[in-house]
Amino acid sequence: MSDNGYKSDMSIDERVMMAIVRAAERFKKECSAIFKRCGLSFPQYNVLRVLDASKDGRNTMKDINQIMLVSGANMTGITKRLEKMGCIVRSTDQNDERLKWLEITEKGRQFLSSVAHEKDQVLRKYLKSYSDKEKSEMLTILRGVLHSE
Repeated sequence: MSDNGYKSDMSIDERVMMAIVRAAERFKKECSAIFKRCGLSFPQYNVLRVLDASKDGRNTMKDINQIMLVSGANMTGITKRLEKMGCIVRSTDQNDERLKWLEITEKGRQFLSSVAHEKDQVLRKYLKSYSDKEKSEMLTILRGVLHSE
């Protein structure tokens, strides 16, 4: 590394959090390029993943907001575009008009399938030198960080 006169004055806590952010941003950038070739954004991909993992391929917009940590306003735009593309179906709950349901379509599942191999290669690139035990430990630590509010 070149000697550019920079000496970090960050605490170890800040350096750890910045390393997490940098790793996440790099992963997101690489995956976004994969998804973009199929015409979808990273958040749109995440909505499809959440729906695909949900019971019967459907969930409420409110629950997806909470899982993804996305605001309602952003989620509305994301889901409208997914619906227009034929990747999801949006509907209103019969008993509560405020409640919006989202359901993944076969086209949405096909998208997930079409990007799975390339996305998995990116994941392997970042985590290949860690055992499953180490990855589980990292996950436990990161979940603790996320729930430390």
